[in-house]
Formats: sequence, structure tokens, C-alpha cells
Amino acid sequence: MSLSEYSKKRDFTKTPEPHGDAVQGQEVPVFVVQEHHSSHHHFDLRLEHEGVLVSWAVPKGIPELPGKKHLAVRTEDHPLAYAVFEGAIPEGEYGAGQVKIWDRGTFSPIAWGEDRIEFTLQGERLQGRYLLVRFKKAGEQEWLILKAKD
Repeated sequence: MSLSEYSKKRDFTKTPEPHGDAVQGQEVPVFVVQEHHSSHHHFDLRLEHEGVLVSWAVPKGIPELPGKKHLAVRTEDHPLAYAVFEGAIPEGEYGAGQVKIWDRGTFSPIAWGEDRIEFTLQGERLQGRYLLVRFKKAGEQEWLILKAKD
């Protein structure tokens, strides 16, 4: 995977966001959920995969109860260093606003396909099995995230 789309959207002389290349991650992959107070308040779910953080914007947050489904919009991949990023993205820059880590930890991928990703989160707040399923009727980047019954 490439971080070119991520880099094209940012001026690293103005934003404190990390830049970097795709790198080899840890033995156990990490995840982070960041609360993003931008023009539209949302949460960003990021899962480590193939040296990058594969990312989704989740307007209503990550569901914490089984059976609840929330929209998750696929965004550009982010560098692994973004897993520890908190701070203010300056006004006028892509994604301007405050970013704060809401949860983080490790995850265990169960299945990683083009249209369906199943995984178990081991976070400080979130625990258990989750599914991301592409919502093809809504568009190419639209997915649904749901907490599965354990």
C-alpha cells in the first residue's frame, strides 16, 4: 500500500502530523481510534495492515454493543506513526481540528478480504470481535462496522 494520497493532502511544513513510508510493523498489529474535532466531529478507526494504518472515518463512533451498525467511510492509509498522534491540525490544512486518542491497543485479524474484515480488538476501552463490511449499495468507500457477538 502507498501513502502517496496521505502525503498529497498535507503540507508537512504546516501540520504536526507524522509523515513517513510504509514500514514493517510489530508482531502483533496495533489499532487506534482517534476522536477528531474537525468541521464534522467523528472518530477515525485505524488498523495496522501491511505496514500502514488502514483508516475509516466513523461519524457515530465505534459500536460497543453487539448488533449495532455504524457507517464507516474508508479514507486514505496513514503511516504507522499516526497511531500515537494527538494534537491540533492547523486551520486551512486538510482535516483541520483537534485529534485525540480515544482508544488504542492491539488487534487480531481473523479474516481480511476486499469486502469484509473480521478482527478482535484488545483495547483500553474496546474489546471483542468486530466486522467491517463494504456497503456496496452506498458507494465504493462506504462500509458498515458492527460489534459481533463474542
